[in-house]
Amino acid sequence: MDAFMGSVEIQRLNAHGDQEPETFNAQRSTFNAQRSTPNAQRSTGRLMEDESAHPVAALFSASPGARARTSLDAMNRVALITGGSRGIGRGIALALARVGHDLVINYARNAEAAQKTAADCVALAGASGHSIRARPCPGDIADSAARQSLIDFTRTQCGRLDLLVNNAGVAPEVRADLLESGEASFDRVLGINVKGPLFLTQLAARWMIEQARSDAEARGPDAPASAPPRIVFISSISAYTASVNRGEYCVAKAALSMLTPLFAARLAEHGINVYEIRPGIIATDMTAPVRAKYDALIADGLTPIRRWGSPEDVGRAVAAIAEGAFPFSTGEVLNVDGGFHLRRL
Repeated sequence: MDAFMGSVEIQRLNAHGDQEPETFNAQRSTFNAQRSTPNAQRSTGRLMEDESAHPVAALFSASPGARARTSLDAMNRVALITGGSRGIGRGIALALARVGHDLVINYARNAEAAQKTAADCVALAGASGHSIRARPCPGDIADSAARQSLIDFTRTQCGRLDLLVNNAGVAPEVRADLLESGEASFDRVLGINVKGPLFLTQLAARWMIEQARSDAEARGPDAPASAPPRIVFISSISAYTASVNRGEYCVAKAALSMLTPLFAARLAEHGINVYEIRPGIIATDMTAPVRAKYDALIADGLTPIRRWGSPEDVGRAVAAIAEGAFPFSTGEVLNVDGGFHLRRL
């Protein structure tokens, strides 16, 4: 069996709490000694099991000589990215690796792409002076059980969650006129693009609130506060731009956009800031079929900055949020669209 494929199988087992690298067990036990163990157990509704080691897990881990994480300050921050294997999600993963985040890279089907992104993230982090872990984790976020497994996997593999990036999304399989589109496509697009992020964020936010309390207890009353958790929704200019041949996508992105102020208002009291990044025309697999159309539109001035956006552009924006560049902002929308949103005469 290919080594990467072996690793993916291990990750799938870990998502159900069956196996975990021994080296992280030691790190987690030290960390948990500083935290309120009953709280950590209560959040998942079950005890964590001791898992045996497996050498293949090191493929997406820090180098063997990496320092042990024996305190909150020594631990890498952890980011969970949905739809993180390709396109914008991959750009986000690479940007966060560059600034030293451990990563859980969720994907729906393409295990090979997820494995490559994970390996590339570890390599890029090393070249940038960081030692990280990057874990691929399969799961369809439209499915309730898969969402819970993704949270359980992150808890088991990384022990904490500092940043949730709701990036996963799909376009209609067939672009149909608004008067002809069907319910099946609507349900699919809304399930992945809206229901999934809503209920995954609900699970993550509960954990983040509990984690913030445990971190404060571990640090003590006189210690400086730790960096707060953050949540990011990746939406689209389609949240406010009508495309009558993919109406369900526009409806989904508009609904997704509303999740930002909702969760920002609800979570501010817990110190959790929430942001929306609104990409414009980004060069990805999703936009490849309409490349010629948008080449012409961009050349004609559709966007003041006359070029395609890249996944790296979106990744830089997420990294800025992750690094705490906007501590007094929440519910904020960052347009990464080449100026498309500007109203011009």
